[in-house]
Amino acid sequence: MSKVVIFGTGSFAEVVHFYLIHDSRHEVIAFTVHEGHLSDNQFKGLPVVPFESIEQDFPPDSFKMFIAVGYKQLNKVRARIYEEAKRKGYELITYISSKCTYWGESIGDNCFIFEDNTIQPFVKIGNDVVMWSGNHIGHHSAIGDHCFISSHVVISGHVQVGPHCFIGVNASTRENIRIGESCIIGAGALIMKSTKDKEVYIGNGTKPDSRNSDEIEM
Repeated sequence: MSKVVIFGTGSFAEVVHFYLIHDSRHEVIAFTVHEGHLSDNQFKGLPVVPFESIEQDFPPDSFKMFIAVGYKQLNKVRARIYEEAKRKGYELITYISSKCTYWGESIGDNCFIFEDNTIQPFVKIGNDVVMWSGNHIGHHSAIGDHCFISSHVVISGHVQVGPHCFIGVNASTRENIRIGESCIIGAGALIMKSTKDKEVYIGNGTKPDSRNSDEIEM
């Protein structure tokens, strides 16, 4: 069991707190935020302390940390805080839900893998990756550092996802392609070929077929 301080007091931090106390051996001790965002000294019945001076109350030789920040600025905000915490000497925990099917080869620190993810053999997941519930990550694929993968995403086999990517709900990729660095793959997008860095793909809105349902054989 590790004693953990969660960075953040938003909805993601609240969700992280819930999962850690219900589905892990970690003990959540406190929360921390940057001093300029400190509006209350308690959250979920636990103390909230300034990140700038956190070592005084919760030193890194006795406490670990998780950075519970979303995908703002293509995960760069979370990445900056991740690096700050590492410089302070904190070990950052990784959580894999007990209801996740995990056969991956490797996974970094400060990752949060929700329930109902299927992660097949030989998958490599970098540092600081969030994978919300219900995704499929195919064999021999690799997810780069500081990525955020929403729910019900399908990443086929032998796919390389570059760092700082956001992949939206119900997006899918074909096999053997590369998603470039800092790409936004919108909800419902279908990616059939490799992308360049910083490209944006938005899934097309659903349009009705010219036929009505009486004309469709099912």
